[in-house]
Parts: sequence; C-alpha cells; structure tokens
Amino acid sequence: MSRPMLLVFVLLILVIMSQIEWRQQFVSDVDTSPREPQKQPQVSNREETVKEKIILSQEKHIQRLNELVRILREQLQQCRSNNETSNATLSALSENVIEFERHHILED
Repeated sequence: MSRPMLLVFVLLILVIMSQIEWRQQFVSDVDTSPREPQKQPQVSNREETVKEKIILSQEKHIQRLNELVRILREQLQQCRSNNETSNATLSALSENVIEFERHHILED
C-alpha cells in the first residue's frame, strides 16, 4: 500500500509545482506589461503563447496523472483479489488443520 501512496504523493507534488510555475510566469508577464506600453500587442501575443504552453503542459500532466491513477486502481484491485484468495486458502487450511487435530484427538 506504500507504493500507491508514494505515487499519489508524487502526483500531488507535480500538480503543485506546475501551479507554482504558472503563477510565476504569469506574475512576471504582468510585471513587464505596464512598463512597456508601446509593446503591448507583442506582449499580449507572448502572454497568450505562454498561457497556451502552460495549458498544454498541464493537460499532459493531467493525462499522466489519470493514467497513473488508472494503473493504481488496477493494482489495488489485483491486490484485493489476491488478498481474498489468500484469506480463503488460509481459512480452508486452518479448517483442515482443526479437523485433523480433532480427528487425531478422537483416535487417542
């Protein structure tokens, strides 16, 4: 169970880091815009380009996160089914041991 938690933690860090990077880029773009009014259309185009790149990057991160979540869910389901199988096997074995001990006691 530690592996899924680790993956979720890593994914959370990726999302937080992408948000921080986006805010830093946005703040730097906003800071430079008022100082250069004659370059406003060029800055707007750059800003739009940066925003589009950020959005595309975040979409890729989201797709990766969704894929990792899907894989984790599959692994969790496999673990649950393996655990149920193991528990059923152990239960059957313990019942056989108890029956064997009863039979052994009755023979004595």
